[in-house]
Amino acid sequence: MANHATSTGVSGNSPTPFPTLPPALFEPRLNLPGHRRGKVRDLYTLEPHHETGAGLLIIASDRISAFDVVLPTPLPGKGVLLTKIAAWWLKFIEKNGLCKTHLVSTAVQDLPDSAFADNTSTRNDLAGRCTIAKPCQVIPIEFVVRGYIEGSGWKDYQQTGTICSVKLPQGLKRCQKLPEPIFTPATKAEFGEHDENISFEQACDLVGSDLMKHLRDVSINIYQTACTHALARGIIIADTKFEFGFELDSNGKIADETPILIDEALTPDSSRFWPAAQYAPGQSQPSFDKQFVREYLESLVQNGQWDKTSPGPELPEQVVRQTLEKYQQAAELLTGES
Repeated sequence: MANHATSTGVSGNSPTPFPTLPPALFEPRLNLPGHRRGKVRDLYTLEPHHETGAGLLIIASDRISAFDVVLPTPLPGKGVLLTKIAAWWLKFIEKNGLCKTHLVSTAVQDLPDSAFADNTSTRNDLAGRCTIAKPCQVIPIEFVVRGYIEGSGWKDYQQTGTICSVKLPQGLKRCQKLPEPIFTPATKAEFGEHDENISFEQACDLVGSDLMKHLRDVSINIYQTACTHALARGIIIADTKFEFGFELDSNGKIADETPILIDEALTPDSSRFWPAAQYAPGQSQPSFDKQFVREYLESLVQNGQWDKTSPGPELPEQVVRQTLEKYQQAAELLTGES
């Protein structure tokens, strides 16, 4: 696979050409307990730190998932870009007083030497893709905020005029901006299963109405503040999803009843990013996220070459290169760093 990507003209901003990329990291292997594997990230348990609260290591691999299926083709360097974007947003969210987060550090040198004993992964393998975080009890809801109508929301609206029981005006076009952002929760699926859109009332039944009302308001506030920043940088955040949890102490007990933001935030893997200069409602939008991969896979589905079940198909080199470029463009525009 080529180590450099060429511009696809997604926006008027030409990204810095890719430097030589390291080999793709599909699955890290460390000498640490508590290994759990998600669609894209691998988690390990760290020795609890009494000052910082750190006790969790999250590694962003170069895996990519679509339609809840992990694809066999990695995107070299994607995990580094995701970690950079997510960490930047988490710091932005805390700096603006929107919500506390689980972020402690992204420095691979903060990991113990013992983590790399007798295993295949090295510090160099993990450089730029580590998030050292506070361990939390996860609230089992995906907190989805939509400012524009696309994806599963567009499909639901066409059938019912609603999204997750939220009634919307008649006559909306595909990708049209909504009168105001809406909150549409989903269940948090186990690995290999599909998230399911649910109503706000169903979410309240699962975790409590007071908690849901609070986190609905927090989610919308974060989304709106992030949208203002992103739009000034030429990016529309069409929708996004957040996760929250309760921080745990060294004994695994809830240390604080105030939920904090966990996992990633406002990345191309958890959001739809569109170039503002090319926005035109009524059609699919060019994007900075993995929509390029989704559209390629949809073409396979339409041709009867895939049924959206595991195992997923291999991605062509051109799809890999162009998708990586979109992630890089998003990182540069949002963070102001090349």
